[in-house]
Amino acid sequence: MPLNLKLFAGIDGGQSSTSAVIGDETGRVISRGTGGPADEVGQDSTSVRLRDALRASLGDALARAGLPADQRFDAIVAGISGYEGRVYGRDPELPSNRVRFVHDTEIAHAGALDGKPGIVVIAGTGSVAYAQGENGERALCGGWGYVFGDEGSAFWFARDALSDAMRDADNGEQHELTPLFLQHFARPSLRSIARAFYAGELSRSDLASVAPAIMQLAASSERAAQYVRDGSAALVLLAKHAAQRANIVAPAVAFTGGLLRDAGFSGQIDRWMRELLPDARRVRPARDAAEGALLIAYRSA
Repeated sequence: MPLNLKLFAGIDGGQSSTSAVIGDETGRVISRGTGGPADEVGQDSTSVRLRDALRASLGDALARAGLPADQRFDAIVAGISGYEGRVYGRDPELPSNRVRFVHDTEIAHAGALDGKPGIVVIAGTGSVAYAQGENGERALCGGWGYVFGDEGSAFWFARDALSDAMRDADNGEQHELTPLFLQHFARPSLRSIARAFYAGELSRSDLASVAPAIMQLAASSERAAQYVRDGSAALVLLAKHAAQRANIVAPAVAFTGGLLRDAGFSGQIDRWMRELLPDARRVRPARDAAEGALLIAYRSA
């Protein structure tokens, strides 16, 4: 690679992990890297969670490309889960004079829909929908976090299923997914799972990690199948509300995030799309969110 070639970077800072992508001025993606969770939920002014995740993912991408750790970039754009216009912890120090932080839905939209009008729905550890209309209308729906919302997300699957199991235990019954929970979290009882979460021994990401296992049981467990139906319906409702608020009549809708890897869950989304958004069309995401951030970095320059 020519030494004078300008470099750009896009970073996707999520609740479970962070990914970075480096591209050159020709539009060629040359490297990718990963880091830890970057969201600032529950963090204070001393937190280095966001700073370290961004630098770690970018540093990993630089190392994989054989570039120096102090490499400068022409522009860097980082999408951060739940970003509201300010950093709550220590300010990230990124190697560029043009650094921009945005909400993670903006980079997901840019990647999935290439800047065209439509809706992106993210279903990862949390859930959120973001719409852009023909005339610049914008709408953000969901994204209220694990306490107040995140329906259809991985944490929602874990929270609702575990809550049901705990209520069943109080009634002297055993929820059919209780053995799964005890095995997955390597705990002797449901009460020990609750205690571990409140004590910080199990993180939000740890709890959310059981969601794929719940989905895999949908073919043999009616309770698991109901969570899949309810979760997929919740995500399509987010898209519907976003379409209404952005005045999009027949939107293109892209669903992204780790939960979409499950074919049964994705199939249920198609079913609810036909019922709740019959005029919409589901589209395959063109790029991932980190590449969406890279596209915005190119445009900013």
